Amino acid sequence: MTRAVVLLLLLAGCASQSEAPTVETGTIVGEMGDPRNRARVHTDLAAAYYERGSMAIALEELRAATAADASYPPAYSMLGLVYMELRENRLAEESFEQALRLSPNDPDINHNYGWFLCSTSREKDSIKLFVQAIRNPLYATPWRSYSAAGVCSLRSGNAKDAEEFFQRALKLEPDDAPSLIKLGEIRYRQDKIDEARRLVSRYNKLITPTAESLWLALRIERRLGQRVAEQSFATQLRRRYPTSPEYRALLRGQYD
Repeated sequence: MTRAVVLLLLLAGCASQSEAPTVETGTIVGEMGDPRNRARVHTDLAAAYYERGSMAIALEELRAATAADASYPPAYSMLGLVYMELRENRLAEESFEQALRLSPNDPDINHNYGWFLCSTSREKDSIKLFVQAIRNPLYATPWRSYSAAGVCSLRSGNAKDAEEFFQRALKLEPDDAPSLIKLGEIRYRQDKIDEARRLVSRYNKLITPTAESLWLALRIERRLGQRVAEQSFATQLRRRYPTSPEYRALLRGQYD
């Protein structure tokens, strides 16, 4: 069984066998019932290909989705993400705007468009969309938008608001990795070293340590005078990320 068939079965598990489509090189053949259902299945497939990095196939699926139902908002939001990845910013923005016109209160659409705006140096506008997403009581993952708002606040130089957004994210989801590392950096700069150490330690246990997290942990241990731990993080940074800006800063002795 091909990966495409497995993926389709996962996405359409609630459909009966008589309704299940055949798959040929990732493209759905045959009817899937009503137009909205066809648009949904094509959009779900596009999201899976997007996660794999297969942007060309994702675009094909999304074109099929919008052809099946031109009023299906998630298809346009997904189009925005794909075009964003391809650095087609004009097309990405048009897609996100169309998605919002169709469903202005959809939290996922607001979040995705907000991240696009933040990534194109419109941080203040992005935060408005993250807040709009959070206000929706049916939003399943509001900590994602709190965390993203924190990142974008930092980018705009507003550490105070960023700190509050990260705290709110972690109150809802204590294992939100982006909030852990960013709040850890804020605490380090506030000289709240014990809390910074706790946050980065939790981050490094949750996911594979990054150059950013190893560098923060190294500087924390250095400030605490823990030379053995400092050297351990330096070794990991050199072994895992020898070309990173963080390792180059270590070689230059630029710790802050």
